[in-house]
Amino acid sequence: MPGRLLRTVCTGALAGALALAAPAAAAPADPTGSVGGLLTRLRTLYQETERATEAYNAADEALRKQAADTRRTGAELAAARAALQRGRDEVGRLARQQYRGHGELSPYLGLLLSADPGEALDRRRLLARAARERAAAVTRLQAAEKKADALARTSRTALERRTALLGGRKKQKEAVEAKLREVERLLAGLSPEQLAGLASLESRQTAGAQSALLGSGALDGTRTPSEAGAEALRFAVGQIGKPYEWGAEGPDTYDCSGLTQRAWAAAGREIPRTSQEQWATLPHVSLSELRPGDLVVYFPEATHVALYLGDGMVVHAPRPGARIKVSPIAANPLLGAVRPDPGAPAVETFAPPELPAGATDGADEGFAGTQAPETEAR
Repeated sequence: MPGRLLRTVCTGALAGALALAAPAAAAPADPTGSVGGLLTRLRTLYQETERATEAYNAADEALRKQAADTRRTGAELAAARAALQRGRDEVGRLARQQYRGHGELSPYLGLLLSADPGEALDRRRLLARAARERAAAVTRLQAAEKKADALARTSRTALERRTALLGGRKKQKEAVEAKLREVERLLAGLSPEQLAGLASLESRQTAGAQSALLGSGALDGTRTPSEAGAEALRFAVGQIGKPYEWGAEGPDTYDCSGLTQRAWAAAGREIPRTSQEQWATLPHVSLSELRPGDLVVYFPEATHVALYLGDGMVVHAPRPGARIKVSPIAANPLLGAVRPDPGAPAVETFAPPELPAGATDGADEGFAGTQAPETEAR
């Protein structure tokens, strides 16, 4: 979520420069505490909300995968049961044939009693083949029974896991809603002067951190995206102005990782759903290698993510009450960056997508009654 003091997680001179760039939060005292203290509390609540949101997203994604596994296992179990019934029918048919006299005569006795030894030998071969067919049918039946039993156990386990995941997702939903209520209560108790002070202090701190980061030279040089990165950026820029909604993946609302996942899906690349998974599984790149389209990840627990636009700016879904917008890359405590298409070359020339009017406007703080997504099982 942008608009919070940058405490960039990096090393060397860049870390020192960022630390020096953050201005002191000296603001006049008020009945509920200093503006600096209020801002710290608000940032903490927003970060806790986003952490809970990403936990919900992870639970929701696990539930989707489990639902797919459950459906697949159910289809396999139905097919196995149908095969089992066919095997039982086949064994029953062969048993009835033998009972009706097709196999009661010993082939050796038939050979001795037959007036035509050649005919008896042919009959013996037919009986032997029938015996092999019966044995094979019994073997198939036994294998089908084992497979059906194993799939039935797997199906029960899948259903039990799905039930547990539904419960876990419900708890995560409740956790997010509780944090949002805390944010709402805090903001509702602030005067217009306090809210203006929060916005002013937050803006000054972001500007200082951004200046320090750009002054470090880490982002110097011409940066062009890959073809897929350019496409992901075009998609993200096309979503500017749409509201943030926790747990949302578009097309009308998004949370931070929902936007990055959909942007790269539009470019033909499937990436994980949550910011933590994106950080954990995608190849890391340094700031000196950062190119448009790469994902910038924030906070020590990787609870926020944005798409790098270039020139020190990112496109992201900031926080409850805000809309998708363009913000300085240093508007959050930077953890690092990842690249969804590490093997793809950068294009030689790149014209950044045209930003709509007001793409950088709007405060990143505030609460606008963001609703929880529906919780029906999927």
